[in-house]
Amino acid sequence: MKVIKTTLVAVLATLLLGTATVYAADETTAESSAQASVEIQSVNVNTATAAQLAEALDGVGEARAELIIQYREEKGGFSSVEELLEIKGIGMATLEKNRERIQL
Repeated sequence: MKVIKTTLVAVLATLLLGTATVYAADETTAESSAQASVEIQSVNVNTATAAQLAEALDGVGEARAELIIQYREEKGGFSSVEELLEIKGIGMATLEKNRERIQL
């Protein structure tokens, strides 16, 4: 009976410690997510350099960034975020995932 009791206590302790570890991991993940959302970088598409655009916008590399600059120089700048859809290679998916990062 004493062996069963000791084993039961050991199993319960393992379960409780395992739960505490999982809880701590979840807490760490939540902190990382909060930090990631704070680190979202915004960029003004009317003034940024190609390097700044490529760094700040997800799915926009140097080539598309150069197209953004070319468009703004030809058209006098962007008056709406949706104008970015006129840039070759920028579609709704790219626009939507970057919408909160884009400033005019």
